[in-house]
Amino acid sequence: MKKAVVLLSGGMDSVTLLAIAKQQGYHCHALSFRYGQRHSSELIAAERIAIQSEVDHKIIDLDLSRFGGSALTDENIDVPITPSEGIPLTYVPARNMVFLSIALAWAEVLAAKHLFIGVNAVDYSGYPDCRPEFIRAFEATANLATKAGVTGEAFEVCTPLINLSKADIINKGHELGVDYAQTVTCYQADPEGKACRVCDACLLRIKGFEVAGHIDTTRYR
Repeated sequence: MKKAVVLLSGGMDSVTLLAIAKQQGYHCHALSFRYGQRHSSELIAAERIAIQSEVDHKIIDLDLSRFGGSALTDENIDVPITPSEGIPLTYVPARNMVFLSIALAWAEVLAAKHLFIGVNAVDYSGYPDCRPEFIRAFEATANLATKAGVTGEAFEVCTPLINLSKADIINKGHELGVDYAQTVTCYQADPEGKACRVCDACLLRIKGFEVAGHIDTTRYR
């Protein structure tokens, strides 16, 4: 069976991503990160979903809060609750570059040629590392920087959500039986995983359910 490493945050996009990879026949190895984010509710969700999905799951400790520079990793920066121009304060410097690099290392050990990441270039917050240009550049780098890549075993970075709206993602998830009540997307969820309803991630999620025409099963506080 073909193998894949799937980046699994525990949010709605990454859980839909995992369901898609499984539907496509991949033997999935899920990878999450404890990177100094504001809360652990999303990781708890990722662990629960990995168990329910019966996939191998690893959590890597990588404390990006030692650098700060983001509302998600720096307690001195408040999570914004109003839209802002340009790249928002919730951008974590080079996060997807770091996560994909570690996923690549595990994939090479597993002899897995496919990396799945739930980046989205439609309903997203302006993060530079969610763009198709970045994905293409990383894939090229992966095949230059690894033993597998230079010996003809090319890697592919798979981004099935990249051109979908949030509503499209929700519709796809419902088609695949994803239980979104089990996911945590909020930037400032409480210890029980209940969402704030006002951060950018919550607003995109709420709008997605409205447009998709599905009941929002998110647990709000």
